[in-house]
Amino acid sequence: MPDKLSANMLYNYVKCPHRLTLDLFGDYSKQDPISSFVKLLWEKGTDFEKQVIENLQIPFLDLSLYSGIEKEKRTKEAIDNGVELIYSGRISAENLIGEPDLLRRDGDGYISGDIKSGSGLEGESDLSEGKPKLHYTVQLALYTDILERLDIAAGRNPFIWDIHGREIEYDLNSAQSTRKPKSWWSKYKSCLEVVSKIANHELKTLPAYSGICKLCQWRTYCLKWLKKANDLTLIPELGRSKRNVMINRVDSVSEFAKADLDIFQKGRKTIFPGIGTASLQKFQERAMLLSKRDSKPYLKSRITLPDAPTELFFDIETDPMRDICYLHGFLERRNRDTNTERYVAFFSDQPDEQEEKRAFSQAWEFIQKSMPCVIYYYSPYEKTQWKKLQGKYPDVMSKDNIEEMFYSDYTVDLYLEVVKKETEWPTNDYSIKTLAYYLGFRWRDESPSGAESIEWYHRWVETGDVNIKKRILKYNEDDCIATRVLLDGICSLPLFHLIN
Repeated sequence: MPDKLSANMLYNYVKCPHRLTLDLFGDYSKQDPISSFVKLLWEKGTDFEKQVIENLQIPFLDLSLYSGIEKEKRTKEAIDNGVELIYSGRISAENLIGEPDLLRRDGDGYISGDIKSGSGLEGESDLSEGKPKLHYTVQLALYTDILERLDIAAGRNPFIWDIHGREIEYDLNSAQSTRKPKSWWSKYKSCLEVVSKIANHELKTLPAYSGICKLCQWRTYCLKWLKKANDLTLIPELGRSKRNVMINRVDSVSEFAKADLDIFQKGRKTIFPGIGTASLQKFQERAMLLSKRDSKPYLKSRITLPDAPTELFFDIETDPMRDICYLHGFLERRNRDTNTERYVAFFSDQPDEQEEKRAFSQAWEFIQKSMPCVIYYYSPYEKTQWKKLQGKYPDVMSKDNIEEMFYSDYTVDLYLEVVKKETEWPTNDYSIKTLAYYLGFRWRDESPSGAESIEWYHRWVETGDVNIKKRILKYNEDDCIATRVLLDGICSLPLFHLIN
């Protein structure tokens, strides 16, 4: 059991409560190796922080060479002496300990700050200013809490220095949102209470199947547990919070598949908060699919897809750390004949705006020359990124072009418009990789993932190794082929009423 609660513990808790439990009490010999992408994140985070500090135009005290008690002692001395800016200090009070990147004097007290190699806000768009990130908020709030307990806090307005060079104030006393009127400080306090209970063995956590698991070192360990327990989160879209409100009445997929749903009804609602009657029925149907041997996917209703002589299966690759879209890939097929397929890619050889714009422009030109065509992509990511590129390079394509491309009857988001609405599958999730694997498709790379491709791109930029570029292109081509495989698979699915 840890002596003190740290910012890192809070960070891990809001990402995954069971991650905190395993980090504190798990058998580390059962962890997966750290992925190349996670190592890259650490490296880039360190490099960015170093770059920010080296470019500071104001004097500061650097305590990064110290650690532990010595670091904390020197931080206290600096605060007592009224040093204006302290880098890499350490503060503690009672059962809390933190190492904020920055402590800045403000009047008679101090406020804390962190340097982040990502955006300081989430949900930013043309229509929204964005809001604080919870995993950043709880860290900053812990530092603020310590400063308050030491009676040296200048307020509850810590800050983030982010990848865009912005200083973003986090007002901890403000409401989380219009739907969540409680303050960020209140949210932090509730998180801290739960973290304390987990650390003191007063609260048990359970694994949950989630997209966030992909980069976690406990992924294989947790997945074995989930499969052995036949956990409810193995049902697509039935996540941790829904599982937790159901588990006292039904605790496995197989049990849920056989349950009489009437016993869970309470008037027009169910006894499970946040789960309506229609959702409960949908989840049970998925449980039945997972529980029945040799289950097959099916269509919930007839679908009509657009028809054109040319189909384009579209997939992009981005580097969020450099904020660049570096690859636009297309699998072109004519007259639905797979023998006509060819892969076309537009690649940014350097991570700069000139190259990004060139690849974007060439991709748009290719689409225009391919018309009339049907464009298929999987999930809203392509649309989101192309809208962003249009805003960045309006001379390449206009807002009207974007509207015509993505809101046309001839452009189809296979995930949102077809898989999610019109199909059911005997799988634990509906990711493109899961469904394409189910249909028999195999990526040629031994570790295919969008996260790994970002690491490959970094190595390409650093080395210019043509083999790395080929690996990226091969992976993207396989993503495009997987989208075509999925489309063909969907078109061959039977209707539900034909199989029952």
